[in-house]
Amino acid sequence: MSTATDTMQPGSLHAGGLRRVVIVLSITEITSWGVLYYAFPVLASSIVQEASWSMPAITAAFSVSQIVAALVGIPVGRIIDRRGPRAVMTFGSMLGVLSVLVIASAPSYPIFFLGWVCSGVAMAGVLYAPAFAALTHWGGAQRIRALTTLTLVAGLASTVFAPLTAALNNHLDWRQTYLILLVILTVVTIPAHWFGLRYRWVPHHPGATGPDAAGPRSVISSRAFVLLAVALCAAAFTTFAVVINLVPLLVERGLSTGEAAVALGLGGVGQVAGRLGYSAFAARTSAVARTVIICGAVAVSTALLAVVPGPMFVLIAISMIVGVVRGITTLIQATAVSDRWGTRGFGRINGVLSAPILVAAAVAPFAGAALAESVGGQGPAFLILSLIAVVAALAAIGTRPRAEYEESRAVQS
Repeated sequence: MSTATDTMQPGSLHAGGLRRVVIVLSITEITSWGVLYYAFPVLASSIVQEASWSMPAITAAFSVSQIVAALVGIPVGRIIDRRGPRAVMTFGSMLGVLSVLVIASAPSYPIFFLGWVCSGVAMAGVLYAPAFAALTHWGGAQRIRALTTLTLVAGLASTVFAPLTAALNNHLDWRQTYLILLVILTVVTIPAHWFGLRYRWVPHHPGATGPDAAGPRSVISSRAFVLLAVALCAAAFTTFAVVINLVPLLVERGLSTGEAAVALGLGGVGQVAGRLGYSAFAARTSAVARTVIICGAVAVSTALLAVVPGPMFVLIAISMIVGVVRGITTLIQATAVSDRWGTRGFGRINGVLSAPILVAAAVAPFAGAALAESVGGQGPAFLILSLIAVVAALAAIGTRPRAEYEESRAVQS
């Protein structure tokens, strides 16, 4: 399907077409995240009880899926640059259905593990990275608004699918629950990706000047890109370690488990608020400045959790601030490449950038828990995590691209 172009960027969609793509991807992201990611933590205890596999074993399989998604995301980005997201995301949905079927019917742990490996490949084709590539390419000058809308709506995945999964599991075993979720994944995502992403894709061909003359490889090997990867990896590691270990920290501070869970939930409200305010924040700051500011905010908010003993309402307020920062961090990651180097070669460049970030996010929960055990509590662990975020902020200072890259990005915009 061909579309009119209303921005200077080749291949960008008119307002109506972009709106339809945002709606399609919002629906499929909620569903894909809900079934492939958020269902697992809800069903984990049932899997341990009913399948007699240990919690470390099944969690290891889930973590491996995240690492596989990170690695597979690199070639997926290259394919999207050349051919667009339609075939990739449709195939990813089909593979996601197959992987959930393998997981749900696994007669042994090795088959269960294999199912999660396949799920990791599927995630690379259906979660945020390909959706971000699609909206960055088709969004043109409206890409920030489109990305903000997507992350706002997709952020409801846990809100929708965690209680749905729990309700199903109250009446069915974990295998039957996964099979019901498999049907939802099939009915929603496969036709939506195939029929909803049928827009013309115009590959960005290298120009005579700017970063594309040398190709994405020159961007990936640049000092600014390496420092950006370091900054976002360190920030992601701290952020995910904090989220997973926040409830144990607040319990150490004297809150009940229920109160700590409320604080964690209100952090989700802060996350939505952060994403709502991102456009205004982006309009008033440069790409480098906002990356430094947000990495610094990760450090400060984590340190506050480490040193503030209470009372409860103060700890909840800090948790909400952590949520605001976490919400903005997602959009910082989504726009980091296009804000510095433009949209040409975005899929490949962003795939390389996303890979270590996903790995950091995958290992952070375990590393955070191990850190707390080794240093004698969550408080000292959170202080160390805040120092890691300081490293992120310092690295972010050096993420300004060379002048010729900025000139090329300005022409694209």
